[in-house]
Amino acid sequence: MKMFASQQVRAFAALMVLALVWGYNWVVMKVALEYSTASQFAAMRTFGGGLFLLMLMAAMRRPLKPREVPSTIVLGLLQTTGFTGFIIWALVQGAAGKTSVLSFTMPFWVLLLAWPVLGERIRGMQWLAVLLALAGLVFILQPWHLHGSLVSMGLAVMAGISWALSVIFHKKLTQRVPDLDLLSFTAWQMLFGSIPIVLFALGDIGKPIDWNPTYIGAIVFSVLLANALGWMAWLYALQRLPAGVASMTSMLIPVIAVLSAWLQLGERPSPVEALGMAMIIGALLVISWISIRRHLQVDAAMGQD
Repeated sequence: MKMFASQQVRAFAALMVLALVWGYNWVVMKVALEYSTASQFAAMRTFGGGLFLLMLMAAMRRPLKPREVPSTIVLGLLQTTGFTGFIIWALVQGAAGKTSVLSFTMPFWVLLLAWPVLGERIRGMQWLAVLLALAGLVFILQPWHLHGSLVSMGLAVMAGISWALSVIFHKKLTQRVPDLDLLSFTAWQMLFGSIPIVLFALGDIGKPIDWNPTYIGAIVFSVLLANALGWMAWLYALQRLPAGVASMTSMLIPVIAVLSAWLQLGERPSPVEALGMAMIIGALLVISWISIRRHLQVDAAMGQD
């Protein structure tokens, strides 16, 4: 019993550190884009992260051969090509904190999309989360003001939708293949999903990469800490924590992103934007509280930086 409690404490500690790393990584990505194009940074981040995970698996002497290759490719297109591509593109012109909050509308889209796809109807308090998230989106996007950042904000919302589709697809896959090795599956979906980004980066005739210490540090942080080791910590925590705790703790990520961007980049949200962010974070808390009450499992694909 003491050993189990100790494992839970370590898993929770790992999750708290992970929330800090994934939250601050939004600032790191924003800074990195000052020294390379979006496609160049995204290619190194995704391909490097997947490759490093495979190297870790080889060091752990775990089987490297991928399973369910067609499904892995589909998830890679949704979770790596789609989500990562949209957020990096959004960060070119958009604020790091705002982009993180908009992409974290993912659980809201999961609720809406799971209804027609999985037959999971929205019930009770879930409607409160939907209404809060929708109101938050309206306050952040402010469609009554046609300003230049609408494109970047739209891309951030698309990232959340792509992430939600990957979660739903992963749920259906794990129902069919319950013994899937999550570490191997994560590594291969990242590699497969990085291929379109790498091809796009190779054809990118934008500015050459400025290989200064800041950019190299951003690559190391984003590829090794946030991408590869971050996924290891996420999967470790999911296997050892009670249902809902991981989901609740991960809600700290957009909060940390907003505060970090405010302190380091001077991205101070307007009162209307701050109200919208608070509503979306409130919706995330409602969803997490429902997960804890119902003892719902947290899908591995819900981990993302």
